[in-house]
Amino acid sequence: MSKKSFSIGRRALLVSGASAFVLSACSNIIGPPEAAPMYELEPAHIPVGAAPRVTWQMTVVLPEAPDSLDTMRIALEQPGGQLDYYANASWQDRLPFLVQSTLVEAFEASGHMPAVGRDSEGLKSDYLLVTDIRDFNARYETADTAPLAVVRIVAKVIAAHTRTIVLSVDAHEEIQASQNSVPSVVEAFNRALSSVQAKIIEAVLSAPPPPTL
Repeated sequence: MSKKSFSIGRRALLVSGASAFVLSACSNIIGPPEAAPMYELEPAHIPVGAAPRVTWQMTVVLPEAPDSLDTMRIALEQPGGQLDYYANASWQDRLPFLVQSTLVEAFEASGHMPAVGRDSEGLKSDYLLVTDIRDFNARYETADTAPLAVVRIVAKVIAAHTRTIVLSVDAHEEIQASQNSVPSVVEAFNRALSSVQAKIIEAVLSAPPPPTL
């Protein structure tokens, strides 16, 4: 073999080895990103012992929400009103589905209603609970400080047979997060939602008996 041929072969081997090293190194940093932490909405159930017990049944319709809130992302409002989302954090499902589930669970936990369910369950109900999520965001009055968890839900009780609105409630709560961190903000959201749901439950249980046909 000539010196020239040997030199070319050796150079190719070195290049090949260097490429393999680069690919090996890259394999440690290139790949699917780590999954973002997911947070649950788990509002505590506030007792509503003073509210009347009812004999009618109710269906909780999937809540309405603006596109900015109909998502798994956790919304925040920057100083000045600009909407944004927390990076690398999300709810475990789209917000309307979570609110619907927690509302059903809260009514069940109250023990003041014989039956309540989601609209997807086909329950033969006397009333429909139609809700609109108006606010569900962490509001920063000043950047890099602990925000307020703001929850506002407008709820209407509608007679299932006549489709008439018999009651409406605008439930709102703001809870200060203990610090500027996603876990603290989620805890504040759970406390705010717990209060909002208690206000909705107390109002709904005061609805008149469903109209007869």
